[in-house]
Amino acid sequence: MPVELTPSQALGLWHSVTLEQVRVDSRDLTLRQMAILLQIYLVPPPHTVRGLAATLGVTKPVITRALDTMGALGLVDRVRDERDRRNVVIKRTVEGALYLEKFGDLIINQGRTLSL
Repeated sequence: MPVELTPSQALGLWHSVTLEQVRVDSRDLTLRQMAILLQIYLVPPPHTVRGLAATLGVTKPVITRALDTMGALGLVDRVRDERDRRNVVIKRTVEGALYLEKFGDLIINQGRTLSL
């Protein structure tokens, strides 16, 4: 069942979700990092640095920097493609899946408190 939100309600939901996320989780992902993470977890693999750069319309070094941060946080992993050693394949991690599951729960909970 679709939910109709006004722009103010949508922004209010986004505000409450991001505010609560900052309160409950010390990992402070940028909007770009979150977009990359969601792409990796919501779109079927494989995911490569080159493919992510094309999807997000940024350069490969931009993706690499974001993946460096997310890799240090345990949210993603990178491995060389065995078929083409020039490619780096981005892998999901259990920690990343749990992070997004909790984030999804947070969105649901904040959405329930939204007054329509």
